[in-house]
Amino acid sequence: MWRLKSSAAKTHLMLAVAFPELCTELRLLLGQKGEEVLVRQVPQLKIVERCRCGDDFCATIYTRPKPWGPTLRCIDLSPVRGMIILDVVDGQIASVEILYRDEIRKTLLKMLP
Repeated sequence: MWRLKSSAAKTHLMLAVAFPELCTELRLLLGQKGEEVLVRQVPQLKIVERCRCGDDFCATIYTRPKPWGPTLRCIDLSPVRGMIILDVVDGQIASVEILYRDEIRKTLLKMLP
Protein backbone atom coordinates (compact mmCIF):
# COMPACT_ATOMS: atom_id res chain seq x y z
CA MET A 1 0.00 0.00 0.00
CA TRP A 2 2.85 2.44 0.72
CA ARG A 3 4.72 2.15 -2.57
CA LEU A 4 3.68 3.41 -5.93
CA LYS A 5 3.75 0.83 -8.68
CA SER A 6 6.14 1.60 -11.50
CA SER A 7 3.84 0.34 -14.24
CA ALA A 8 1.81 2.41 -16.69
CA ALA A 9 -1.29 1.75 -14.57
CA LYS A 10 -0.01 3.43 -11.43
CA THR A 11 -2.09 3.38 -8.32
CA HIS A 12 -1.58 6.45 -6.22
CA LEU A 13 -2.03 6.65 -2.49
CA MET A 14 -4.52 9.22 -1.32
CA LEU A 15 -2.97 12.05 0.68
CA ALA A 16 -5.82 11.78 3.21
CA VAL A 17 -4.97 8.13 3.86
CA ALA A 18 -1.22 8.68 4.23
CA PHE A 19 -1.37 12.00 6.10
CA PRO A 20 -4.83 12.59 7.60
CA GLU A 21 -3.62 15.23 10.07
CA LEU A 22 -1.89 17.14 7.26
CA CYS A 23 -5.12 17.14 5.24
CA THR A 24 -7.07 18.51 8.19
CA GLU A 25 -4.42 21.20 8.62
CA LEU A 26 -4.47 22.08 4.90
CA ARG A 27 -8.24 22.44 4.90
CA LEU A 28 -8.13 24.70 7.96
CA LEU A 29 -5.32 26.88 6.59
CA LEU A 30 -6.90 27.18 3.15
CA GLY A 31 -10.23 28.07 4.76
CA GLN A 32 -8.51 30.85 6.70
CA LYS A 33 -7.30 32.25 3.37
CA GLY A 34 -10.77 32.03 1.83
CA GLU A 35 -9.71 29.35 -0.67
CA GLU A 36 -12.92 27.30 -0.45
CA VAL A 37 -12.49 25.73 -3.91
CA LEU A 38 -9.10 24.37 -2.85
CA VAL A 39 -10.45 23.25 0.55
CA ARG A 40 -12.84 20.95 -1.32
CA GLN A 41 -9.97 19.47 -3.37
CA VAL A 42 -7.89 18.33 -0.39
CA PRO A 43 -9.76 15.05 0.37
CA GLN A 44 -9.30 13.89 -3.25
CA LEU A 45 -5.57 14.66 -3.58
CA LYS A 46 -3.33 11.78 -4.64
CA ILE A 47 0.38 11.41 -4.01
CA VAL A 48 1.86 11.22 -7.50
CA GLU A 49 5.52 11.66 -6.51
CA ARG A 50 7.75 13.30 -3.93
CA CYS A 51 10.41 15.93 -4.42
CA ARG A 52 13.81 14.39 -4.96
CA CYS A 53 15.93 17.49 -4.29
CA GLY A 54 17.77 15.72 -1.47
CA ASP A 55 17.40 18.54 1.07
CA ASP A 56 17.01 17.06 4.54
CA PHE A 57 14.20 19.47 5.40
CA CYS A 58 12.02 18.93 2.30
CA ALA A 59 8.89 16.76 2.25
CA THR A 60 7.27 18.18 -0.88
CA ILE A 61 4.47 16.08 -2.37
CA TYR A 62 3.38 16.32 -6.01
CA THR A 63 -0.33 15.76 -6.51
CA ARG A 64 -0.26 15.93 -10.31
CA PRO A 65 2.44 15.31 -12.90
CA LYS A 66 4.63 18.08 -14.26
CA PRO A 67 5.00 20.24 -16.41
CA TRP A 68 2.66 22.79 -14.96
CA GLY A 69 2.60 25.77 -17.31
CA PRO A 70 1.96 29.49 -17.11
CA THR A 71 -1.11 29.43 -14.82
CA LEU A 72 0.98 28.52 -11.75
CA ARG A 73 0.21 30.44 -8.58
CA CYS A 74 1.72 29.83 -5.16
CA ILE A 75 -0.17 30.05 -1.88
CA ASP A 76 1.95 30.50 1.23
CA LEU A 77 0.12 29.04 4.22
CA SER A 78 0.88 29.77 7.88
CA PRO A 79 1.15 26.49 9.80
CA VAL A 80 2.07 26.39 13.47
CA ARG A 81 5.21 24.38 12.60
CA GLY A 82 7.38 24.41 9.50
CA MET A 83 6.38 25.87 6.15
CA ILE A 84 3.68 24.88 3.66
CA ILE A 85 3.36 26.37 0.19
CA LEU A 86 0.84 25.12 -2.34
CA ASP A 87 1.41 25.26 -6.08
CA VAL A 88 -1.91 25.65 -7.90
CA VAL A 89 -2.17 25.13 -11.67
CA ASP A 90 -5.36 25.68 -13.65
CA GLY A 91 -7.23 25.97 -10.35
CA GLN A 92 -6.01 22.56 -9.13
CA ILE A 93 -3.53 21.82 -6.32
CA ALA A 94 -0.40 20.53 -8.09
CA SER A 95 1.99 20.23 -5.16
CA VAL A 96 2.21 20.66 -1.43
CA GLU A 97 5.64 21.99 -0.50
CA ILE A 98 6.26 20.97 3.09
CA LEU A 99 9.44 22.16 4.76
CA TYR A 100 10.85 21.53 8.23
CA ARG A 101 8.36 18.80 9.16
CA ASP A 102 10.59 15.80 9.89
CA GLU A 103 7.73 13.45 10.80
CA ILE A 104 6.14 13.93 7.37
CA ARG A 105 9.49 13.62 5.59
CA LYS A 106 10.34 10.34 7.33
CA THR A 107 6.99 8.77 6.45
CA LEU A 108 7.17 10.05 2.87
CA LEU A 109 10.66 8.60 2.38
CA LYS A 110 9.42 5.20 3.54
CA MET A 111 6.51 5.36 1.12
CA LEU A 112 8.56 6.60 -1.85
CA PRO A 113 12.22 5.69 -1.31
